[in-house]
Amino acid sequence: MKILFCLLLISLATYAEDLKPIFNGKDFTNWVKPKKNIWWSVEDGVIVCKNCPKKKGSNLWTTEKYKDFIVQLDFKMGEGIVDSGLFLRNQDQIQIGISGSLKRDMTTSPYIPGKGYPKESEGVKDILKVKGWNTMKVKAVNNVYTVWLNGTKVNEYESQTAIEEGPIGLQLHAKRIMEIHFKNIMVKKLN
Repeated sequence: MKILFCLLLISLATYAEDLKPIFNGKDFTNWVKPKKNIWWSVEDGVIVCKNCPKKKGSNLWTTEKYKDFIVQLDFKMGEGIVDSGLFLRNQDQIQIGISGSLKRDMTTSPYIPGKGYPKESEGVKDILKVKGWNTMKVKAVNNVYTVWLNGTKVNEYESQTAIEEGPIGLQLHAKRIMEIHFKNIMVKKLN
């Protein structure tokens, strides 16, 4: 049993080493900073995202485009009604927080333009740390998205609208006052 546990730890450590940071904890290197940026800042190694008094939204995109990949990040919901997400290849999104349309928490569920939330994640309520840091990992291979929250697989969805290649993005939703923090953003290319 001890040997199996040691092998598991070694494989997890090796797997984690394959992920490469795309946020350096200091500035927006590897990211396209929005023009007239009033939403995004870096404070103590964390991307802090707040919407403006006029309740406009914003997205923060990677400079690089990705095909098949694994992305992992830590997020912490702040003040307000958090409605954020992780864009995959510029289009489909994995939700973080309260859905504006459904008025309930849909964290880790895919949001697909034109289809809404076609498959809700399972068990999130028991795993999500509403006041603390959470780790979300998403594997995007072809048109299949697999999502983990705090180490537990919560969703697998096959998107009919997935595009082949595009940037990864972080979302600050419009028309609400909210704050969300991101750190430890890492990617592994799978092709």
